[in-house]
Amino acid sequence: MVSAMQAEGLLTPLRVPVFRRIWSASLLSNFGILIQGVGAAWSMSRLTDDATMVALVQTALLLPIMLIALPAGALSDMFDRRLVCIGALSFALAGAIGLCVVTLLGLLTPPILLGFCFIVGCGMAVFGPAWQASVSEQVPNEALPSAIALNGISFNVARSFGPAIGGVIVAAVGAIGAFVANAVFYVPLLIVLVFWKRQQEPSRLAPETFWRAIVSGVRFIRYAPSHRMFIARSALFGLIGGVVPALMPLIARQLLQGGAPVYGVLLGAFGMGAVGGAIILPDLRRRFTTETSSRLSAGITGAAILVTAVSRNEAVTVLALLIAGVAWTSVLTLYSISIQVAAPRWVAGRALAIFQATVAGGVALGAWAWGRCAEEVGVSQTLLISGCLMIASVLVGFWLRLPDLSRAPEERSLDRAAPVIGLEITPRSGPIVIELDYVVPVENARAFYEVMQKVRRYRQRTGGYGWSIARDITDATLWTERFHAPTWNDYQHLVHRGEGSGREGLDESRALLDPETPVRIRRMLERPVGSVRWKDASPDRGTDLLSESRGPLP
Repeated sequence: MVSAMQAEGLLTPLRVPVFRRIWSASLLSNFGILIQGVGAAWSMSRLTDDATMVALVQTALLLPIMLIALPAGALSDMFDRRLVCIGALSFALAGAIGLCVVTLLGLLTPPILLGFCFIVGCGMAVFGPAWQASVSEQVPNEALPSAIALNGISFNVARSFGPAIGGVIVAAVGAIGAFVANAVFYVPLLIVLVFWKRQQEPSRLAPETFWRAIVSGVRFIRYAPSHRMFIARSALFGLIGGVVPALMPLIARQLLQGGAPVYGVLLGAFGMGAVGGAIILPDLRRRFTTETSSRLSAGITGAAILVTAVSRNEAVTVLALLIAGVAWTSVLTLYSISIQVAAPRWVAGRALAIFQATVAGGVALGAWAWGRCAEEVGVSQTLLISGCLMIASVLVGFWLRLPDLSRAPEERSLDRAAPVIGLEITPRSGPIVIELDYVVPVENARAFYEVMQKVRRYRQRTGGYGWSIARDITDATLWTERFHAPTWNDYQHLVHRGEGSGREGLDESRALLDPETPVRIRRMLERPVGSVRWKDASPDRGTDLLSESRGPLP
């Protein structure tokens, strides 16, 4: 890797060989999926006259992103991301090959076509979070924002030219050519991933269960206010901005009185604008705060939608959509960078997956709502409404203000001794109750209580639940913090996550304690009524529940 690398240069990450190879191969795979979409839509139009079935082709390809993004993010955080990418890509490749085979054999029907599109979509939905979260393992931290922006450029370049290339292939050799092209374009990326020598530190802990990994990801977003702000703003932007891709065919046909060529030009303009947005993003991040950039992008997008609504000139509409593409990609890539850079490594895949599912869900729901609105009041009026709402969304920044998450969290390792276990337990034993006794001088009591509210959010987003803080009524200096972990394995993961970032509240609380009295920690195995059924002959393997220990905060 390049050790001293300037983050501001957009092309800087391409100096890293492994990122350059993966990025180049992923560009081909992005072209492949878009080319297949053209071929599938054309095949469906030949198989049936039902417009709903034709529209379901895109649904089958994109719906998995919304449905399985969070489980996919959990997989990317639980296992080797390179292997997750290889497995997901192999699954998508199998679906692409299967589609080629049934087409060649003349067995293609509408349900079968949708089924194979869904299979390919599922593979790519699992691939996405693992691939994007692994970017931090391919480039230095200071180059990560540029690397994320380059990944956005990769997709938008493909979106700009992929459908046109797909149309040429279908016109030349039929839909089978598009299906074969997609399968072939997966192979270079699969080869690059197989030969990528990923440096991975072996985990000291048993992996989380699949369900607990999903719950942990949701809890992190729920109790991380900064990330929650980005998720909410992403959903709002996708919901309102989804009018552009949803009504693009109607803009071409009804407002500009054009056909397929005009539609293609509009798609290309929006896609090229998206590429431009990714290119100017580093300069935008240097000049403005995240909140200012977000408001600026929302205002420009809204203005571009208003121009599109009133324009009946193709050149003016193309220019408006080009500008809308710039602003669209700028704001969503900015959100993606903020979430991906600031999320701790243990939850990066899940945080990114929740973001992607939110955007996809917002755009999908917005597309449906704007489509219904267009049926009632017309395309132009619908665009006017959405443009005004997009401009008005700038005011949301006064309520849900975005923080500047521009730097990766500082990871640090704490020198802690493992607790001495006095009871025979397994990783599945639980629930585990953790109690910490603090001695706080009376004059620090109010400040300590306020700081412990930060600690509460920290415990909750790292996996603790049932948190409480209590003050001894016989000793005004004694405070007890109490929280739970579902199992002993979950508690070990909670402690491991505590070695990373976000411990500011703990550090502040430590400064308010009596320096002469160490923190007393108790780790106990909770035994609800009916959970223990000893027989007289059954030995009690342990003299007490768990030994008390004095040491660093968990």
